Amino acid sequence: MAVSGSKDFELDVADYVEEAFERCGLELRTGYDLKSATRSLNLLLAEWANRGLNQWTVIEKTVAMVKDTGTYNIDSSNATAPIDVLDVFVRETIGGTDTDVPLNRMSRAEFTHLATKSTTGKPNQVFINKQLTPTITVWPVPDKSSTYTVYMNVLTRMDDADVGANTMDIPFRFYPCLAAGLAYYMSLKKAPERTALLKQLYEEEFERAKAQDEDRTSFRISPNLSGYNSP
Repeated sequence: MAVSGSKDFELDVADYVEEAFERCGLELRTGYDLKSATRSLNLLLAEWANRGLNQWTVIEKTVAMVKDTGTYNIDSSNATAPIDVLDVFVRETIGGTDTDVPLNRMSRAEFTHLATKSTTGKPNQVFINKQLTPTITVWPVPDKSSTYTVYMNVLTRMDDADVGANTMDIPFRFYPCLAAGLAYYMSLKKAPERTALLKQLYEEEFERAKAQDEDRTSFRISPNLSGYNSP
């Protein structure tokens, strides 16, 4: 018996919609059905952004600091549609030597309560202003240009599902989750008798995919032996 030798299976928007309708016990019949399902699919992607970190949507962005300028767009072109900044550090370059220092994140209240927001120096704190076009504001305000560069890991928006021929901006391991989520969303409109079952399946699929998408880091435990070492 021979295996296929291929690893290129991929669903497009129309495939996901057909799968969702079949799970609801229905058939895709009209153009409006496709339009309705595509709208639900885009809403599902927005829900994923609210649920937490999707590792494949994290990109690194850099911003060159300008003297006496504290506020910068996270993405000046807005092509990546930033959602949030996960971590930030400032790189100072002097004589060809780079020194990286993490920036502590301030809340809106902490930034508002700064007595002198125009203080200049090497930035050591940052305020993320999550507006429709998110910005960062560093403090102290840079005291020189062409020396400091901010590096950010930015959580970005996934590409929309516009037409049936589009493929989705997700990794292979999330295919079952997307299909289950769209079936659940469509059941709310087309097959409410199946909603409870499809919601349960969606949540299970999401938890499995999310667990696989988490960072794997070393974890060490060191016992407290102070009681044994006492005189």
